[in-house]
Amino acid sequence: MAARGHVQDPNDRRLRPIYDYLDNGNNKMAIQQADKLLKKHKDLHCAKVLKAIGLQRTGKQDEAFALAQEVTALEPTDDNSLQALTILYREMHRPELVTKLYEAAVKKVPNSEEYHSHLFMAYARVGEYKKMQQAGMALYKIVPKNPYYFWSVMSLIMQSISAQDENLSKTMFLPLAERMVEKMVKEDKIEAEAEVELYYMILERLEKYQEALDVVRGKLGEKLTSELQSRENKCMAMYKKLWKWPECNALSRRLLLKNSDDWQFYIIYFDSVFQLIDKSWTPPAEGEHSLEGEVHYSTEQAVKFVEERITEEAKSSRPLRGPYLARLELIRRLRHRGCNDEYKLGDPEELMFQYFKKFGDKPCCFTDLKIFVDLLPSTQCTKFISQLLGVIPLSAPAEGKLALPADIKALQQHLCVVQLTRLLGLYHTIDKKQKLSVVRELMLRYQHGLEFGKSCLKTELQFSDYYCLLAVHLLLDMWLEAGEEMAVWQSLTLLEEGLTHSPSNAQFKLLLIRIYCMLGAFEPVVELYSSLDAKHVQHDTIGYLLTRYAESLGQYAAASQSCNFALRFFHSNQKDTSEYIIQAYKYGAFEKIPEFIAFRNRLNASLHFAQVRTERMLLDLLLEANISTSLEESIKSMSLSPEEDDIPWKDLYDNRDLTVLFNWDPKDRDISEEHRKLSLEEETTWLQIRSLTLRLVSGLPTLSHTVHPKNSEKTAENGVSSKIDTIRSLLQQLEAAVDSGKRFLEQKIQYPVLGPPPTRMAGFFSNGSCQCQTSLFYLVSDIYELDTNGLGKCLDVYHIENIIVFLFSDLFNKCKGDLMEVRDGILKTHPNILENLVFFVETMSITLWVSSYCECVLRPFKSSLQKKKKKKKETSVVMPPVFTSFLDYVTELQTLTSNVIDHIKGLEIILTALKLEELSIDDTLLSQEEKKFTKTVQGKVQSSYQHSIQEIGELLKKRLDTIKKLKI
Repeated sequence: MAARGHVQDPNDRRLRPIYDYLDNGNNKMAIQQADKLLKKHKDLHCAKVLKAIGLQRTGKQDEAFALAQEVTALEPTDDNSLQALTILYREMHRPELVTKLYEAAVKKVPNSEEYHSHLFMAYARVGEYKKMQQAGMALYKIVPKNPYYFWSVMSLIMQSISAQDENLSKTMFLPLAERMVEKMVKEDKIEAEAEVELYYMILERLEKYQEALDVVRGKLGEKLTSELQSRENKCMAMYKKLWKWPECNALSRRLLLKNSDDWQFYIIYFDSVFQLIDKSWTPPAEGEHSLEGEVHYSTEQAVKFVEERITEEAKSSRPLRGPYLARLELIRRLRHRGCNDEYKLGDPEELMFQYFKKFGDKPCCFTDLKIFVDLLPSTQCTKFISQLLGVIPLSAPAEGKLALPADIKALQQHLCVVQLTRLLGLYHTIDKKQKLSVVRELMLRYQHGLEFGKSCLKTELQFSDYYCLLAVHLLLDMWLEAGEEMAVWQSLTLLEEGLTHSPSNAQFKLLLIRIYCMLGAFEPVVELYSSLDAKHVQHDTIGYLLTRYAESLGQYAAASQSCNFALRFFHSNQKDTSEYIIQAYKYGAFEKIPEFIAFRNRLNASLHFAQVRTERMLLDLLLEANISTSLEESIKSMSLSPEEDDIPWKDLYDNRDLTVLFNWDPKDRDISEEHRKLSLEEETTWLQIRSLTLRLVSGLPTLSHTVHPKNSEKTAENGVSSKIDTIRSLLQQLEAAVDSGKRFLEQKIQYPVLGPPPTRMAGFFSNGSCQCQTSLFYLVSDIYELDTNGLGKCLDVYHIENIIVFLFSDLFNKCKGDLMEVRDGILKTHPNILENLVFFVETMSITLWVSSYCECVLRPFKSSLQKKKKKKKETSVVMPPVFTSFLDYVTELQTLTSNVIDHIKGLEIILTALKLEELSIDDTLLSQEEKKFTKTVQGKVQSSYQHSIQEIGELLKKRLDTIKKLKI
């Protein structure tokens, strides 16, 4: 804000100190300075606005807004006031007020280019496309510059994109935009590339592909110069839309003659060749084959063309991978079509072997060959790997020692072979002893490889890191598939050791995060995730690795921080995207504007966003709301309403990157599309359960009114009867979501080892939390009936209270056991106990909120009966058993909670008494140095468990204090 060039305003010197204070974060001094200035110059509007900015930043939003509205009502036209108000309204997240500000300014100064431009951008921030179109044309009339005219055209396109009726889009908005551009074309006023891009975009959206092609190939197309092959790419796209396969083929062929390493054009070339073969296309008897020149329309021509590219590659100054991979791709396609022509190109096994000899020392060799391994017969896999190993220059092995690579190139070649070995499934067929032998070998190779990376910077990865990762993957197979507990400690040990040599290796960190979370240890994960330094959209794509386990492992403070971290990104998305759109308008990058809008919509409808928002609100209620009064305050501050559901269920986007962890598993063990669909179904069902639980809880304070049957008309007026209908409707929806969840779990889905992490839904059902929480909400419904119909009908209440106590006792039984124990010299963990304890605390909190409502209903009844008894002095007035039943129910809850707190204290004592230093690690796989890391990781898990238990215990003590206050 301080960087304000030379301004002719005489008040600028007076305002300068306030700007400086605001820029330096000294908001109180800014307010004081503004007050001083306003005493001398009462009509200095900008000083008032700057004071409002200071008030806004010190948390006095209402005062700031009142002051801003006072200045806005005066309709200022000075630049300082307008800019300051714009900043203030942006910070208030009220961009719609900026539009009103500049609408007034434009009326007062109708010929100001600057104010019209600001008005247009203000409309852009709030997505007022119709008004943007009008503002753009008004601006063009004042200052006839092309960019302003095309701002108006682009606004028409945005109206077509946002229109609910697609027919309206194609019959009104887009044709009008087309006519506007055609007018400029006829008048020969097209000046910039951006204007041609816009014309092309309109024609493409109108599906006028031939006209779009004519534009690109014509005189206007000559302006498309900013991107490499921009013109050719657009032509190719139109040829494909028009099914002009001869032109597609000829153009891709021509581009490959220029650059035989461009993979995208090989794909188009092969697609077009086989399309032409299927259509039995033949070239015309006379003239050119197509607009783009010669066409290849037979397998023989394709084979010959690829062979020629390989021959040409031999003359190249640098080796090109494209032609060799194109040959393998052609073989794959021919085999898929059942042709025998692939043998003209050679044996795939031999070709891959030759490719490895040529490019095996490059890290990309594995990813190149990965696509084509299905060309190998399963019986030849072992032979193929042996053949590859045979050409790697390894040192002659001494007796009992490994043959090791002498340089980095040989190391890369060997790494490629090891990766292919796992991809071909050869590591999955060996027994435990052989797997441990392979792990030992991989770690020796990893240690040796570190010699080559001694000069690497901390930000660089070690050349041999993949050896360590592959060893960990083998150990994870043993842990998750065979239940070998020692394997998980060995995998953590190797990763922690690897991280000391390669502090910037994201794969090490991601794997550590995943394994620690699976063990129920959240404490080390927070620091690891922070060190990843995730940027922008990564908070959505990989954030699930953290937030999935945030609340469920009992570290509430860290969970709250993690959720805030994720939400900060999502909330800034709206504001940031508006700025990107404005920049796109300013610089004429019109084709990017729909992309920015789609990106914003995709983030707003993100599954992860909905999950984090829901879990964060439940967590806040859990931590802050003790009794019904504080629950009501918390719900009010969150603007929660049981009637409102702001999750776009039909449009939810699963933006998770499920392949962020490197994987070398064969196809049958890898994450499939089916796994993705099932995971999305599971996540959505669990989100429905959590969202409905939140809405049911938010409905409790709305029922806290004493209602009597005599006042039935008043009941309908004050809306309480409709509130209970809302609660009952939500309860039915919850039952339906629970049934969906149970049906899903009956399928017993098993995701791959490093596939999507399962939700908490299985534990929620199996430990009894689901039945308990559902019963609690049914109790609310029955207590409401009791409230409206009197004490006569309270049998259901007794029954439900008994069920709740029974279910709680069962849930407590699931929390029993040790979190960590030493069995047969191996440290074993039971993270499910931790998750059950977290569910216990959550369910107990809901119980308290419901019981608090029950107390509000029963107290007036008891008070009324006591007064009646006292007044009539009759001993015949018998207290209904519902009061005693409720007090017994509260007493049992109190006893149960005390027992759980005692159990938690016992867990703390056991964890503290567990001396890991004295645990003998009888492990021949690890060296003495590595065993130190084992102690470290076991210590981290132990410390995390202790921290979780302490936080759970503290929260339960608060709940116990609240239970003791429940009295009628």
